[in-house]
Amino acid sequence: MLIPGLQYRDAPGAIEFITKAFGLTRGMVVPGPDNTVAHAQLWHDGACLMLGSRRSDHCAQLDPKRAGGVTHAVYMVVADIDAHYARAVAAGAIAVAPPKDTDYGSRDYSAHDPEGYLWHFGTYRPDPKEIKA
Repeated sequence: MLIPGLQYRDAPGAIEFITKAFGLTRGMVVPGPDNTVAHAQLWHDGACLMLGSRRSDHCAQLDPKRAGGVTHAVYMVVADIDAHYARAVAAGAIAVAPPKDTDYGSRDYSAHDPEGYLWHFGTYRPDPKEIKA
């Protein structure tokens, strides 16, 4: 199992945005000092995204705005791309690629969250049977 992890300047705000705009479900949230988040789990379709507030230790990540470009991206499988896109944009997601059909049989779109992380959404669900030794 792979679980992506992201760090946000405003982790409480990110949790609120991601659940509202992208439809993930809030799981465990461990508060940190001064309105920070030590650890949070957001869930969708049995998959987890971990996130927390920006750190300054050996686990520190550069956020996209500080790095001057995209540093991390997330892909999420959703059934109804067009409805998901409408929900995300209405909630403030910044669309960078509107819904489109791909040559590999998916319908996809891409958007930035308020802190600049790139999120891809599509109907393509990777299948472990496609693994080549």
